[in-house]
Amino acid sequence: MHGIIAVERYIPDALNQTYFQSEHLLFDHATPDHDAVPIVFAFPNTYTVGITSLGYQGVWANLATRSQVNVSRWFTDAHEDLPRRIEILGFSFSWELDYVNILAALKKFDIPVDTCDRTDAHPLVFGGGPVLTANPEPFASWFDIVLLGDGEELIGNFLNAYQKVRYASRQEKLRHLAKVDGIYVPALYVVAYTSEDGAIASIKPIDSDIPATVHKQTYKGNTLSASTVVTEKAAWESIFMVEVVRSCPEMCRFCLASYLTLPFRTASLESSLIPAITKGLEVTKRLGLLGASITQHPEFDTLLDYLAQPQFDDVRLSLASVRTNTLTEKLARILSTRDSRSVTIAIESGSERLREIINKKLHNDEIRQAAINAQVGGLKALKLYGMAGVPMENDDDIEQTIEMLISLRKIAPKLRLTFGCSTFVPKAHTPWQWQGVSNTAEKKMQYFRKKLLPKGIDFRPESYKDSIVQAMISRGDRRLTKLLRLACSYSDGNVPSDGSYKRAFKELRSQLPPLAWYVHEDWAIAQVLPWQHLRSALPVETLVKHRDNSFKV
Repeated sequence: MHGIIAVERYIPDALNQTYFQSEHLLFDHATPDHDAVPIVFAFPNTYTVGITSLGYQGVWANLATRSQVNVSRWFTDAHEDLPRRIEILGFSFSWELDYVNILAALKKFDIPVDTCDRTDAHPLVFGGGPVLTANPEPFASWFDIVLLGDGEELIGNFLNAYQKVRYASRQEKLRHLAKVDGIYVPALYVVAYTSEDGAIASIKPIDSDIPATVHKQTYKGNTLSASTVVTEKAAWESIFMVEVVRSCPEMCRFCLASYLTLPFRTASLESSLIPAITKGLEVTKRLGLLGASITQHPEFDTLLDYLAQPQFDDVRLSLASVRTNTLTEKLARILSTRDSRSVTIAIESGSERLREIINKKLHNDEIRQAAINAQVGGLKALKLYGMAGVPMENDDDIEQTIEMLISLRKIAPKLRLTFGCSTFVPKAHTPWQWQGVSNTAEKKMQYFRKKLLPKGIDFRPESYKDSIVQAMISRGDRRLTKLLRLACSYSDGNVPSDGSYKRAFKELRSQLPPLAWYVHEDWAIAQVLPWQHLRSALPVETLVKHRDNSFKV
């Protein structure tokens, strides 16, 4: 049979038994057919992290409810009983630096890292998730197939197309699958450069039978994701998660979560949210409401009233970040009576001018009122998220953010205030994908620390060095593949250090652009982007218009 490779049969140990026996499944696992396709679906991190991913849970359940496949889960520290022969190996890729674990997994399964070195005897390797949907190019040579977009319908389309060519040669399979909407086969596209260390000149399919562009798939139903498994071993212990909304109508210019997942969709309260919550609370008393902007669900207030009923008095309720001007006293009170001590709001900046540039529709008095409401409603802490190094930011914007945070300490003195700050990182398919990372962002975060800590405000910056790597991968092309592997070789399988990347760039000098080109430089609008052939919700022309509008403020 084509496309299968033998692996050592795995006998579960005590750790695996503890993980998997602690699970409460919320779906009916199908009995695989006698000729079911053996699939290993992997999350390139630990079980506790992976099983907390709603996206991973959803795709796994999608596979496990189909009798045409026999799916086993794999994590870096645990896995289910693996099939003797694997036909398909899939990865859910949610965090850029997990690429190190993907490389290790391919080695563990004895699969050549580069697709060009695989034969008909090797499994097809596919990947999906936000990292690959945004920009798969730095990892293009590792994946036979990349699934772009929402998995609800794409998984079924992929499997149905695969069944038609299951026993064909590897090349025939890939050419057939490449014609399915949302399926990207990197090996069937050729990238040309103006020079070895220059910009991209063109990205073209190998022939006219292969689509010139691949469109991200968008699920348009009103039943969104909900946990398919609840376990005490998850990073968020015993939590049942339900997706209230998908995408965000605010469309802040930097925001991948908004632009990549457009359009904004909401789950039906009566046919989706309430039935899912009812089912989940049969096995746990911890509920998490997820989404980039959950309080903008048109029936969110009705959902709050539903959860405020006496029968939910013993439920612990957690919310994802809420829009600042929707943090009402009512919301704070319900959260505090449902065992939540804090709530998170994203303000981005304390500067009205800079928020207008970002397209953050928020005013300073709304931020202050949110803090007052949180305190009056009985919450103990308020977490605020902001950024440093935003395009067109100046020193006065930083000072205004500091003044804003200090003013919150005065008007809501009982609240424990935390300011989480990240560096602006350009993301593919957003209006600021052409803008580079500011060289002053790290200095600005150090200034935040100096000014905020003495005022009793907890300051939690994201690693600037991690942000640099994130930006490099976010705007990377296929030439980065060699660099990523080289950096890994310097770190003994661990996440490479800042020095490892710099050493790799030095060793590969003249074979690819310098780090500053990928990370810090502003790119020309006319430049061919690494993901130019992969289309998201909005065309490039619209993104350019949104970018230009932000710079007119």
